[in-house]
Amino acid sequence: MNSKLLRNLLFGLLVLGFFYYAYRYIEATVFLIGGEKYYLLFDDAMISMRYAYNLAHGLGPVWNAGERVEGFTNPLWVGFMALVHLLPIPLSKTSLVIQVSGAIFLAATLYFVRLIVEHFTDDLLTMLAAVALTAFYQPLHSWDLLGMEVSVLGLLLTAAVWLILKNEEGVAPRILRQRFGTFGSAATQGGAYVLLAVSTLVRFDMAVPFLVILTVLSVTQKQSRRGHLLWGLGLLVLFLGGQTLARYLYYGDLLPNTYYLKVEGWPFALRILRGLYALSHFIYYSNWVLFLLPLSLFFFRRDWKVTLLLAVIAGQLAYSVYVGGDAWEQHGGANRYIAIAMPLFFAGFAWAVEEIRRRAVGFLTTKDTKVHEGKTLEKRWAEVGSQLVVVVLLVIAMYNFNALIGDWKSIERWTFNRRPDYTAGNEHNLQIALALQEATSPGASIAVIGAGTIPYLLPDRYAIDILGKADPVIAHGPVRTPMSLVDVPSMRPGHMKWDYAHTFGELKPDVIVSIWEGTGDEAAPYLKDYVYGEIGDKLRIYLLKDSPNILWDKVLVPN
Repeated sequence: MNSKLLRNLLFGLLVLGFFYYAYRYIEATVFLIGGEKYYLLFDDAMISMRYAYNLAHGLGPVWNAGERVEGFTNPLWVGFMALVHLLPIPLSKTSLVIQVSGAIFLAATLYFVRLIVEHFTDDLLTMLAAVALTAFYQPLHSWDLLGMEVSVLGLLLTAAVWLILKNEEGVAPRILRQRFGTFGSAATQGGAYVLLAVSTLVRFDMAVPFLVILTVLSVTQKQSRRGHLLWGLGLLVLFLGGQTLARYLYYGDLLPNTYYLKVEGWPFALRILRGLYALSHFIYYSNWVLFLLPLSLFFFRRDWKVTLLLAVIAGQLAYSVYVGGDAWEQHGGANRYIAIAMPLFFAGFAWAVEEIRRRAVGFLTTKDTKVHEGKTLEKRWAEVGSQLVVVVLLVIAMYNFNALIGDWKSIERWTFNRRPDYTAGNEHNLQIALALQEATSPGASIAVIGAGTIPYLLPDRYAIDILGKADPVIAHGPVRTPMSLVDVPSMRPGHMKWDYAHTFGELKPDVIVSIWEGTGDEAAPYLKDYVYGEIGDKLRIYLLKDSPNILWDKVLVPN
C-alpha cells in the first residue's frame, strides 16, 4: 500500500475514533427530564450562553437586560454562541450545537498536530501517537466538549504554529523575501500573526502566546526582526486596542469585570505561590519524567523551531502561575490556560520519544554484522524491538496523562463508567431551573452560586451572581477567603469574594438558590426575611417572605 495512503487511512481512522468518542461523551452529559433531553455545558460556559442569548435577542451582550457588566472574557466566543441562538431550536438543545462545534474544532486541531509532527519527522508511529494523545486527553474533552472557548483557541494556536513552521520554506516565501527583503521575510508569517490576533478576540490573554511567538521569531530571525515587530506588534496593538476601546465605550471599563474579580485584592506573592502549587501538582500527577521529556529535544536539535514549540508551552505554564492557576485544579489535568498548548505538548512529546528511540538504536547497533536486505540483522531486530518498547511507553503515557490526580475515578470517567467530569452539579441545577420556572413569575430575581445553568434556562428572570462575575460591587470588593501561606491550596480564583450585605441585604432577591460553602453563619442575619421552602421534587431553597414574584401555591413551606 502506498505509504501516503496508509498514513491518511490511519489518521482518518483515528479521527473517526475521536468523533465516536465525542459522541459517547456528549451523550453521557445528557439529562432526561419529563421525556425531554437537556444538553448542558460546563457551568461557566453557560454564563457565556446567557450573554449570547441576550445578544441574539437584541438586548446586547449583557447578563441582565439594561445592565452593562462584562462578566465574560471571551467576546468572539459569545458572538459565536449568539449565532447558535438564531437557530430555531429550544434552549434544551442549543448546548448540543456548541458541543458538536467543540468536537469539530478539536478534530481540526488533530489535523494540525499531524502536520506539525510530519514537519519534523516522517515516522508514522510518532504522528499517530501525537494525534491519539491529543484526541483522547480527558481535560481537552472537559473544556472542548463542554462549551469552553479552549476548543477554538487550541485550534488557532496550533494552526498558527504550523503556519510559522511551514512558511519558512517554499516558493512563495522565497519570492517575498527576494522582493521585499527583511519585511517580506516577516510577511511570510503574516497568516500566523492574523490567526493569533483573532485569538485575542476570543480571549484577550491570548496576547501571551502571541508575544512569546513574536519574541522567539524576533530573536532567532535577526535579519527580519524589524518586519516581525511591525507585523506582530502592529496587529497586537490593533486588536487589543480595538477591543479595549469597544469595551470602554460599551461597558465603561478597560478590563472585564472578571479580571477585577480574580486579581484585584489578591496579594501578588500569594497568587504566584498558588499558581506554583497548582503547577507542581499538575506536573507531579502527569509524571514529571514524562512531562519533561519534550525538553530532551534540545539535545537533538537546537534551532528556532524547537525553541518556538517549547517556548509556547512554557509561556502557558508561566501564565497559569501568574494568574494563580484555575478555580478547578482539584479536578486535575491541564487547566484552561495550559490546555490550549497541550496539542503542541503532545506533538513535542511524541517527537522526543522517536528521537530517543532512533538514537538508542544507532548507539546499540554495529556496522559489521551480517547484512540482510540492506540492513544488518542486528539493526533490523533493534528497530522492531525499539518500536515495541515505544508502543508500550505510549500506552503507559496515555493512561498516565488521563489518570488525573492519580484517581481511579478519572479513568472510570474516561471510559464512561462514570459521568464525565464537571457535570456532577448540572442535573441539580437543571431541576432547580425547571422548578423555578413553575414556582416564580417572569421578572423574579434569583441569586445563585452557579451562575450559568439556572440563569440561562430562566432568561426572563433577573439573575444575581453571589460570587460577583456579573456584579462590579463584589468584583471590586475585598477578598473574603483567608489569605495566608497555609491557605494557598484552598484559594480559588473567581470564587473568593462575596458580600451578603449587598447581595441579600440590599438587592433582596426573591429566591436564594444556595449560599457559598462555609458561610452559613455569615449569611444567617440576612436570611431572617426568608423561608427555607421546597419546590419541585424536594428541592430546598430560600424564598423571600411575601414576595409577589413567588407562586406560593407551587411551594411547600414548613410550618
